[in-house]
Amino acid sequence: MSGGELRTRIAELISRDGPMPVSLYMMICLHDPHAGYYATRAGFNRDFTTAPETSQVFGELLGVWTGIQWTHMGLPKKLNLIEMGPGRGTMMKDMLRMIRMFPRLSEALDVTLVEASPLLREEQKRTLAAHTIRHVESIDDAPPGPAIIVGNEFLDCLPIRQFVRVAGAWRERQVGLNAKRELVFGLSPPVDLPPGLSPTSDEVEHTPALELLVDKLTRRFSEHPGRALFVDYGPDTTSPADTLRAYSQGQQVHPLSDPGGSDLTADVDFGRLAGLARAAKLQVDGPLAQGVLLNKLGASIREKVLGDANPARAREMSAAIETLVSPAQMGERFKAIAISAPSLGPAQGF
Repeated sequence: MSGGELRTRIAELISRDGPMPVSLYMMICLHDPHAGYYATRAGFNRDFTTAPETSQVFGELLGVWTGIQWTHMGLPKKLNLIEMGPGRGTMMKDMLRMIRMFPRLSEALDVTLVEASPLLREEQKRTLAAHTIRHVESIDDAPPGPAIIVGNEFLDCLPIRQFVRVAGAWRERQVGLNAKRELVFGLSPPVDLPPGLSPTSDEVEHTPALELLVDKLTRRFSEHPGRALFVDYGPDTTSPADTLRAYSQGQQVHPLSDPGGSDLTADVDFGRLAGLARAAKLQVDGPLAQGVLLNKLGASIREKVLGDANPARAREMSAAIETLVSPAQMGERFKAIAISAPSLGPAQGF
């Protein structure tokens, strides 16, 4: 099915059922099994570039973080390393390269990738061909036992609902059709805001899947010790407002211009995620600026080691690392949050 055919099918759904919320539009565009973005044409390093694709140091330092947490957990003989939304597998490959330097940890690892896309699963198998990995569709299907869970730019792809206040009443932004049967944004009749939102303007976004994520972590950590580390972009405390974006070929495009053919993303509501986790009695650390965390984990030391080993590429590698840690680039906009079993106490690095 082509992108045009997906647009036609979305238009047919709207004609039959009425305008759809932004969350449903995102779900169809990203995850439709026949023409969804992640199912057919995920464009890593084409439509967008993630931190692991920018520099190997990102994944390597998360490997260091994993080793620190494993030690703090009492060096369990088996440790589940679980990645949610692992992309091409680049970050996990870099993490495992660093973890190999700690033989006991390497022997303890059982690697699970939470990935629903058949296309990306095949890419991950190629990237991680030297390692034994397991694929599951949900974190609920990951093996039991102590775990370190990581997710980089996983939360920003969760479907969002958008609300706009007009004349004192909240209305939900929807995707509908104009007279030419083109996809357009519109507003619903007045609605109540979902509980827990803290609007600071006349627009606010809500990510329903955050409750589900916290529920899954709560259930797992109530039975097995573990930490989850998520790195993404979004505000520290206030709820995001109107941040839905689409990217194609490295350029920002209109979110309705190419259903299934462009990546859709939105800022993460870190404040709400932290609040949900604390309400569930989980240990929460952060959000902390990505650059601060990477520097604490030894970004400058790793930069020197790599530069000394590859002098011809030292400047190039230093520039890539600077992209990750500089407040003017990814270092401040991207943030890290750790959510853990309460028995483990504060996460190291925060």
